[in-house]
Amino acid sequence: MLSLDEAQKRAENLVEAARKAGADAADAIYVCNASTNVSVRLGALEDVERSEGEEIGLRVFVGRRSATVSASDMNPASLATLVDRCIAMAGQAPEDAYAGLAPEDRLLRKKPASLDLCDKGEPDPAALKERALEAEDAARAVPGVTNSEGGGASSGRTQVALATSHGFAGSYAGTSHATYASVLAGEGADMQRDHASHSVRHLIDLDDAETIGNKAGQRAVARLNPIKVESGQMPVIFDPRVGSSLIGHLVGAITGPAIARRSSFLLERLGEAIFDSQVTIIDDPLRERGLRSRPFDGEGLPTQRRALIEAGVLTGWLLDSASARQLGLEPTGHASRGSGGAPGAGPSNVHMEAGSATPGDLMADVTRGLYVTDLIGMGVNGVTGDYSRGASGFLIENGGVVRAVAEITIAGNLIDMFRNLVPANDLHFRYATNVPTIRIDGMTVAGG
Repeated sequence: MLSLDEAQKRAENLVEAARKAGADAADAIYVCNASTNVSVRLGALEDVERSEGEEIGLRVFVGRRSATVSASDMNPASLATLVDRCIAMAGQAPEDAYAGLAPEDRLLRKKPASLDLCDKGEPDPAALKERALEAEDAARAVPGVTNSEGGGASSGRTQVALATSHGFAGSYAGTSHATYASVLAGEGADMQRDHASHSVRHLIDLDDAETIGNKAGQRAVARLNPIKVESGQMPVIFDPRVGSSLIGHLVGAITGPAIARRSSFLLERLGEAIFDSQVTIIDDPLRERGLRSRPFDGEGLPTQRRALIEAGVLTGWLLDSASARQLGLEPTGHASRGSGGAPGAGPSNVHMEAGSATPGDLMADVTRGLYVTDLIGMGVNGVTGDYSRGASGFLIENGGVVRAVAEITIAGNLIDMFRNLVPANDLHFRYATNVPTIRIDGMTVAGG
């Protein structure tokens, strides 16, 4: 693994070589991921895996034509060959009126923000094994748990360096630590599985392994003896660990490429109230220790905190430079990319701000409804907003959870779902996308 300084210099040298070889413009991105993963099952070590991979990608522009080539060989001689190949490919590419580097006057010029993304220490495999065993042991100790799919612990480091031919060069790194456990409860055909996990930037912020394992065991046991429910319309309450998927559908519909292709169910909704006025959704790439925090985007533009939904109103799109040009707008600092291919657009740390009601308040007046803890399948149409997914969770009757339910389908249209969405006040920051408990009335539930 190159150091950050070495990686940034390698990217700058590659860009300079491309310009000398005839490219009108170029950028290069270096990405390295290194991780150690330890998994256990039934109290025994199952696997220890160490992976480390680094790639560098070069994108060149020759007139209105462009090409991208990536390589994992950092040898200067190999990279020289990469430059020649990339320029030759660009000469054969079709013209694209919207391709190009980010606007020069919008590049990040100051020192990138320090977001506290790197832990100083790195646990050794023995410490990871101990943590994995502790998580699985705690899960298996829950009465009713009968088998295990395993426990695990990991640590990793990611490094990114980006350089462009019109004046940007920057780099940053981030570490990760995670623990998980997955177990089964019950016997035979009646077995149920569930899991728990936690991922953080700094080890000190990680939930202790016993807590994670106990949560996995309790969740699995709670799902035993599920019943089926009669079909009909009813309120659906989403647990925070699955409610975040609704924000994923929103984000997918407001990315620049989807809008430019006119393939989004929110295409004509800019500036409109698509949620209740109590709903605000924030994208915050500058959150300290955030799982998707970044000081600059994939094109060298500065990132900033912004509301995607402000008091229910859709405020704008997530734009990389190409989609911004196509729409006649300015890029928003949301370009995302790997080492291969042109940038796309995507979010960073996203959260829905907490509402005023407790989760109990959301449930109190529900005569018959569902509390969903697991979603299955991908039955969502990004063009029409039609939504249909398999689900499991718990039946709500007269304001309280009464029985586990399984083999159900919940359906609706995201426009109606967003309009009827009510957030609770229990927001916690545990994932890259975070939401409180969410209630949506009027969804169609189909029993098994």
